[in-house]
Amino acid sequence: MDRFQEMQVFVRIAERGSFTQAADDLQLPRATVSNLIQRLEARLGVRLLERTTRTVRLTPDGEAYRQRCVGLLADLEEADGLFRQAVPKGLLRVNLQGTLARRFVVPALPAFLARHPQLELQIGEDDLLVDLVREGVDCVLRAGQLRDSSLVARRVALLPQLTCASASYLAQFGELRTLADLAGHRAVNYLSSATGQALPLEFTVNGEVRTLSLSGPVSVTGADVYAGAAIAGLGLVQVPRYRVADELASGQLREVLVDLPPPPLPVSVLYPQNRQLSVRVRAFAQWLGELFETLT
Repeated sequence: MDRFQEMQVFVRIAERGSFTQAADDLQLPRATVSNLIQRLEARLGVRLLERTTRTVRLTPDGEAYRQRCVGLLADLEEADGLFRQAVPKGLLRVNLQGTLARRFVVPALPAFLARHPQLELQIGEDDLLVDLVREGVDCVLRAGQLRDSSLVARRVALLPQLTCASASYLAQFGELRTLADLAGHRAVNYLSSATGQALPLEFTVNGEVRTLSLSGPVSVTGADVYAGAAIAGLGLVQVPRYRVADELASGQLREVLVDLPPPPLPVSVLYPQNRQLSVRVRAFAQWLGELFETLT
């Protein structure tokens, strides 16, 4: 076993806080992982990990060594990519926002796997950001602005958005032609995963974005419930156009304030800084960019 694998195993144990989960991630026997760490500690002459029956924690020496290992592993992977045609292979763990996954990504996955037959995908679904390091996820696909500075974002799409409401809601609360008409209207409020606060409505006025908060009887945290609440007549929503295309065509929803649209919604692949050079993540992000370019 070489030093590269020792460092790789050590970093993954530090990230996951578990020998067993690190072994599963790297597809190595649990005994092999334990032996590698024992040999690494013996070679360095220091204890890197504090082990109990329930937890695995870094020692001060372990944290210092981890920081150096992260940089060295990234440099090594970058060097490998420069001097050979690196083939994406192995397990890639991704987490996708549900609506984006069902509408765009999953139907096109056969083409991605045909292009990279040595890759194996493990897919999770969530609207909220997950702890990529702790949960062993390589990258996530999310819509919205990046707020976590510890993550690297690669934008793959800008989705046109609109403001809409159901016909029954507009019949009750009135038509909308200007921002002044919003007085007395309601919104279905979408709660930020970062702050827990309702996100304001946004309108593009003469090239500048103006924000406006409206009260409403319902607040939500999921994209499907958000659109469903609008269809039920509970208030105004702002969503990507693709998300409600069928409901607009059928008349269940109507677009309002057409000349004052929300700004486009960015869609990005997010990944930890120490994995930004992963061949697997790079291949997936590149494919997603190509996919959204053809579909949106």
